[in-house]
Amino acid sequence: MTDASATSARRPGEQALTALGLGAPALDPADTSPHTFPGGGRWRTELPSCEGPEALAVVLKEASRLDVPIHRISQGSGVWMLTDAEITEMVEATGERDIELCLFTGPRGTWDIGGSTRTDSRGGGLRARGHDAVAGCVEDAVRATELGVQCLLVADEGVLWTMHRARLAGIIPADTTLKVSALIGPVNPAAYAVHERLGADSVNVPGDLTLDHLTEIRRVSSAPMDLYVEAPDDLGGYVRMYEVAEFIRRGAPLYLKFGLSRAPGLYPYGHHLRELTLSTARERVRRGRLVLDLLARHGADGDMAPLGSRLPGELNRFDLPS
Repeated sequence: MTDASATSARRPGEQALTALGLGAPALDPADTSPHTFPGGGRWRTELPSCEGPEALAVVLKEASRLDVPIHRISQGSGVWMLTDAEITEMVEATGERDIELCLFTGPRGTWDIGGSTRTDSRGGGLRARGHDAVAGCVEDAVRATELGVQCLLVADEGVLWTMHRARLAGIIPADTTLKVSALIGPVNPAAYAVHERLGADSVNVPGDLTLDHLTEIRRVSSAPMDLYVEAPDDLGGYVRMYEVAEFIRRGAPLYLKFGLSRAPGLYPYGHHLRELTLSTARERVRRGRLVLDLLARHGADGDMAPLGSRLPGELNRFDLPS
């Protein structure tokens, strides 16, 4: 296992600024996360918003051309927006590369008839409104896993707990991983620990958390974290490439998500958005290459988890009701 306390990476601009008398304070070793992925490695990569098999083909081709390693590819429109044939094609294509495929589950509050999601407060946001919305998420989960999908994206705490219970009960495969959406991502360590205990195998935190916030979370939870290096506009549009080495140091085990700012939303995807979807898919891969190049220049590109690894390791869970 890697010595998580070791840090030999060069900080951006370090040598020039030190020569000018503007050197930064020394890094605090206490901020370094002690956690790794099972099997070794402190970070994995994720390519989000891959909406359907055609976009997936573009991503895989571009990733090969630019030599961008990918551990997970995720989709945001939802299982219900794909045919069985499309899901099967995506499962087979990612399976050939040993990449985890993650599909979003079910109806969500921002798409249904509830008016509160369209107020300034946004109401309950993406959460599943009512029994039938939860049922739709479960229906999606069963269908997707029967077609070979191994990772499910959720945007509701009740759905997360239900999915966790479903895999323990054998309704969906026990090795199905559950990923929490950035749109309900926790913003404090207590909430992060609750998501872990509800069944989350990776938790997408909002892209505006500070580096200190990541350290605070790591003091209470070892559950893998998902973090946009570059966030879509509806999640803030932040571009934080120069902080990636610190993301890894403080937040490991961590999925680096290669999002894209200044791009229109794609969900729910349809062929009317085809050209935009394909062009943005290609650009997300290029953004990933930029991030990896930056890490390499700073000597911080080591400790990537082995390609093909996907499980989160042993995590803390709430006891099931008797």
